[in-house]
Amino acid sequence: GFTHAQLAESACIGGADWIQLRVKNKTHDEWLKIALETKSICKKYGATLIINDNIQIAKEISADGVHLGKEDMTPKEARRILGNNFIIGGSSNTMDDVKWLMANGVDYLGIGPFRFTTTREKLNPILGLDGIRKIAEQYGNKIPMIAIGGIKIEDIEMLMQTGIRGVAVSSGINLAEDKSEMTKQFVSSLRRSGPD
Repeated sequence: GFTHAQLAESACIGGADWIQLRVKNKTHDEWLKIALETKSICKKYGATLIINDNIQIAKEISADGVHLGKEDMTPKEARRILGNNFIIGGSSNTMDDVKWLMANGVDYLGIGPFRFTTTREKLNPILGLDGIRKIAEQYGNKIPMIAIGGIKIEDIEMLMQTGIRGVAVSSGINLAEDKSEMTKQFVSSLRRSGPD
């Protein structure tokens, strides 16, 4: 019952400073309209806007960046199209993913899934805390890493002790009754637990 822009605004009011826009099964024009509305919200609150999967939309609306999944365009190709002023992130589930994405020039990594989530149709193998810790211990000092996948407020403290830089949350905020308040709680927990 909420638009993408409304959900983004609730998160921004709660203190989220990055929004990743993920739109599925829409025409280009529908995608573009949603992206422009969400960009307007992000601009209003000074939040960074990352477009999921869609290089063309990211370029068309001059978003801050794009996040690429395993089946999407390669980071090198995305960089060629978007140029050096765009942030490019990638999803990783294994050490090999991390090495390949780093070699191909991503600016940050999404590491996960931490636990089972219904947000994705094709879910990679669950990493859990130990899997995320192993990857972060090996590469966390070389590139910013963001934990993804079914993260709850009570997970923040232990996740931040692994060496990651932050978390990406979808259902944990979007399914909450008070989305802004839940975002505030996540942000507060991150500030208490994180290095910076």
